[in-house]
Amino acid sequence: VENLLRIDYPDFEIVFVDDGSKDNTFKNIEAQYGNNPKVKVFTKPNGGKASALNYGIGFASGDILVCIDADTVLKPDAISLMIPYFSDPMVAAVAGNVKVGNRKNLLTRWQSIEYITSQNFDRRAFDQMNAIMVVPGAIGAFRRDAVQKVGMFTTDTMAEDCDLTLRLLRSGYKVHTCNEAYAYTEVPETLNMLVKQRSRWTFGIMQSFWKHHDKMFVRTTPNLGWIVLPNMLVFQLILPVLSPLVDLTLLISLFLPKGGIIVALYFGYYFLDLIISAMAFRFDGERLTFRGAYNLFLQRILYRQVLWFVLVKGYLRAIKGELAAWGFLKRTGNVETV
Repeated sequence: VENLLRIDYPDFEIVFVDDGSKDNTFKNIEAQYGNNPKVKVFTKPNGGKASALNYGIGFASGDILVCIDADTVLKPDAISLMIPYFSDPMVAAVAGNVKVGNRKNLLTRWQSIEYITSQNFDRRAFDQMNAIMVVPGAIGAFRRDAVQKVGMFTTDTMAEDCDLTLRLLRSGYKVHTCNEAYAYTEVPETLNMLVKQRSRWTFGIMQSFWKHHDKMFVRTTPNLGWIVLPNMLVFQLILPVLSPLVDLTLLISLFLPKGGIIVALYFGYYFLDLIISAMAFRFDGERLTFRGAYNLFLQRILYRQVLWFVLVKGYLRAIKGELAAWGFLKRTGNVETV
């Protein structure tokens, strides 16, 4: 809240929603900011993030809604940079640039590489085709009327941000990204917490894809039917399952007569990936150092095994008909703007 009060946008309000927390969050916030004219503080029985967002929207008075997570801080100019996109009446949402704010260990540095080289970099390209898959929950701006028209945030998936983005696209709205609007979020610092978070993300993507699969290859919404949904299916749900075969092929090739060719191709692909990643870092206002290149190599080998495990776990849960839970992620408050 203190961070948000420093934003440079001239006319704003902060709607704080405590979703039935069991600690003193609501009391602390109400005591410190309850008398601030720019802050509205509310609490409600626990119902999940989507219900908390909808509850807060009910008390918001602005035409533009900026939704963020409690573990996220914004650069002071982030809101001001996102608002101009809404001068186009067909723009329903704008994604900000989520960066890792707690680069404290190898695992969080790997996640930082993932955010820069995958999520943020990809979003730049998909912006050109109005095919952004998800406006991130950590920082996303929405046109209030559009959100209400498509039914607000829903509770039938574990990825309410992805589902809302897809519903806006299938309704014919435009979704953009503003990569200069920086938000620094706290990512899991332990492997156990990462698996919990990604299990929810993965299961939510599965649910969102299945919820909207009827638009697959539909010509009335070509951006959704021919780009977004096929991309989700191929690159989010199919190819990651096959990723261990790449490393397995490398290991087997070491014992083959002409295995050196496969080894050369393997490292050749890594150097191509390194060049693309360096571009992604540059576009994101950062520089890929030698240490970063080393971490990138380790991340591509080890980190993808973790994501493979999470995806397989999600498939098994879906086959059994089990539902995923939000789970509890321990927060440390280590977020820094870098």
